[in-house]
Formats: sequence, structure tokens, C-alpha cells
Amino acid sequence: MVYNEHELLELYKAIFEHSYNWLVVTDKDGIIMLMNKPYCDFIGIDQENAIGKHVTEVIENTRMHIVAKTGQREIGQVQKIKGNQMIADRIPIYRNGELIGVMGSVVFKDIADLDSYVKKVALMEQELDYYKKELKKARGIEHTFDKIIGISEALVEIKEMAMKVSKSKSSVLILGESGTGKELYANAIHNASVRREYDMVKVNCASIPPNLLESELFGYEAGAFTGARKEGKLGKFEIAHKSTIFLDEIGDLPLEMQAKLLRVLQEKEIEKVGSTETKKIDVRVIAATNRDLDEMIRQKTFRQDLYYRLNIFKIEIPPLRKRKEDIPLLADVLMKKIAKEMDRFVTGFDDEAMELILKYPWPGNVRELENVIERAINLVGKEAWITKYHLPYHIREQKSSDLGLIPGESLKDMVAQLEIKEINNALALSGGNKINAAKILGISRTSLYEKMGRYNLDLETVRKNDNVRKNDTTSIHF
Repeated sequence: MVYNEHELLELYKAIFEHSYNWLVVTDKDGIIMLMNKPYCDFIGIDQENAIGKHVTEVIENTRMHIVAKTGQREIGQVQKIKGNQMIADRIPIYRNGELIGVMGSVVFKDIADLDSYVKKVALMEQELDYYKKELKKARGIEHTFDKIIGISEALVEIKEMAMKVSKSKSSVLILGESGTGKELYANAIHNASVRREYDMVKVNCASIPPNLLESELFGYEAGAFTGARKEGKLGKFEIAHKSTIFLDEIGDLPLEMQAKLLRVLQEKEIEKVGSTETKKIDVRVIAATNRDLDEMIRQKTFRQDLYYRLNIFKIEIPPLRKRKEDIPLLADVLMKKIAKEMDRFVTGFDDEAMELILKYPWPGNVRELENVIERAINLVGKEAWITKYHLPYHIREQKSSDLGLIPGESLKDMVAQLEIKEINNALALSGGNKINAAKILGISRTSLYEKMGRYNLDLETVRKNDNVRKNDTTSIHF
């Protein structure tokens, strides 16, 4: 709809009169040309009487006439009118480079209004910050270092390194067998970093067809190829700007794409398919694979220069069979989590079931353990205990002679000995402070007291055992 000049003039008049702000317009000599009714009502003058008078005759403490001479705008100035401290703007009006007038606006009728406004904005900012934090918690509730369970020396050492790495901007390479939790580590590193305000972007390099990888990673321009979207598409790297991109199964990346990825990491810029322009990006790369990259480099199926670019920080997650002391704790945590999700009541594992679980080599690592526990919970009846009969056949039918236990020593004795050793370690490291010792062990203070009472442990015993701990190379260091 096109408005004629008369209609536009009427529209401008209506806007001027109904504006929340008090408005006045003078010519270059300070003579009032326009003054809206709300402003006149406050001053106590009719509009007809105000127009044509010099602004100083109508508005006390005004500087409109001064701005008309200097041509310099005045924003957010305090002006006292009828005993009220107000906030006013004075803006010169130019036409063809020549000053023709000044517009004045009372933005806040009282400084108290400004104070109220500032407090409201501050409150809104606090609420926004709160909801951002809550959203961040909701997104990352299952992806923090607290969710990485274990007390073994190997796991604690790697976890501590990963926590330090999270503060860096450098690339991270996570190595480990399938099911060891590489993505969990990637999420934990991202969520502990300065980039946690943005979602981590995940790419499984093995699941994307080779002919689509470049467009998926770097995007494409409109009409770049047959079947492309007419508006083009953002690539994963561009989406991950100011955040982290997780390149899972990096060992499955074709050589041609390895070269293009290397260029992106070196130049910190991308070029979309079908484009001749580059775009700068700020992305942290976390890559992961279960393949032997050193062997792939020897076979020339993985670029050595890309390996060095990714391998600034290397985290090698040990398989579950190499940290068996973590299995009882990990199995208990998984059992409770799965039972809660399934709304089932399960007390725990009986000794025979745990004996078999400890013996099994777990080629599928934590993922396999979780699947086995979920299967067992589905089979548990009124007895509420997971027994060997709830375990899969290939685990259940292992021979007891393969256990490697000391003759006459039960599983309960082995667990007790391990717990005593680790409680001694934690108390020694904390100087006898039970609160800190409980934190080191990842248990509550009440649980620590219960275990110390059960094993008749006291601080004097801990001090005596501390010398043993220092010479025990199999001890777990926190």
C-alpha cells in the first residue's frame, strides 16, 4: 500500500502526539515549532500558546537553543523541570548539510524511572544468565568428568590429564577401543572448556558417504551440484564456529578429505563447495578413533602431517580388561542408573555373578558391560539380585579355574582388601582428613565412616600403612 503525502503527514502527526516520550522541536533560532500534548500538559501550557515562543520561555533549564548554535547532539543529559530531575536528549536536525532545527526528547520523566529501568534490565540479565546455566546443566548432565567412573591408577591419570586439556584451545586426539567411552571424554572436555556456552558439533566420519563428506563438513553454495538446496547449506565446521567439533572415527576419513581437513586446521578457514571465497572460523577439534593410526601412517592410509596436527594432546583410554579394579564400582553405578530408567528394583550382584563379571575380558568394554547389565535387569525377578543365571551364556559358562584367584580367597575378601588399600591411600594423601579422603574416593563421608568401622581402620593404622603405600607400585594414585 502506497501512502500519499497528506496521509503520511497525518501519520507523522499521530506518532508525534502519541509518543511515550515528551517531544519538542525548535527552528535554528530556538523558536518552538512543535510540542506534543503530554509535554505541554506537564509544563502547564496550551500547545497553541507554546508554538511560536522561544524555547527558554516555555521550558526551564533547556539547552535546545545552545544545541542549535553548536550543532552538537546531547544524549542522556539531566535536566531539572518543575523540581523533577529528568533525562533528556537534544538532537540537531540537518537538511542538505545545513542545520534547520533541534528536536528535544524527555526519555525518562524522573531519575527514579531510569533507576527502575536499570534494575529491571539487571534483573533480566540475571534471569537470562540463570537460564543459560540451567540449560547448560540440562545439556551436559550426562557429559561431565563426574560421570567418568573408576578408581584405577590408569583411569585417574587420564581423567586428570583430560581435565587439564579442557582449559586449552588445542586439538585433542582420543584413542581407544570401541566402547571405551571416547565420546564421553570429548563431551566432558568440551563442557569443562570456555566454549561450553555453545553446543559441541558431532560428526561420525565413518557414517557419511565419501562423496558427501566435503559438503557435510564445509557446506556448499546454492546450485553447487545437482540436487543441492537452492539456498545452499552450512557445513559442520561453520556451525561449530566458537565451539568444538568432534570428529569421531577420524581413521575412516578418505585421504583426499584428510588433505582438505589439514588445510582447514592450518589456515583456520573453510571454503564451501561451489565457492571461490574462504571464511575464517574459530573451531576447536577433538578427534577420536579405535584404529591404529601409527600403522595406518606406515601403510600410507593416514597422513602423517594431519596426525601431528591432531595429536597435540593425546588421550589413550585403557580397555576395561586392563582396569578390572574399576569393574565393581562401574557395574554398581550402571546397575542403579539402568534400574532407575527401567523402574525396576534391583539390590545388586551376588558374589558368583560378580566373580564371572570380573573374570570376563570385555572385548566390547563399557558399552558391552552396560548392555549385559541391562539384559540382566530385564531378567531379574522377585529375588532382586543379579545372579549368574541372568548373565549371557558366554559369560556364565566360564571355568572357575580361569579366575586366577588365590586358593581359599573369596571374592568378598578380594574386594575387602582392595577397599582397605584404597581407603588407606586416600586417608594418607589427605593427611587424615576424612572429608577430603571421601572426595578422593568418590564416596560420601558417611560411606567412608561405615567402611572404616567395618574394617576397624583408624588413622594410626593408616599412618603405619602409609610407608607400605609409598613402596607399593600397584597402588592407585589420585
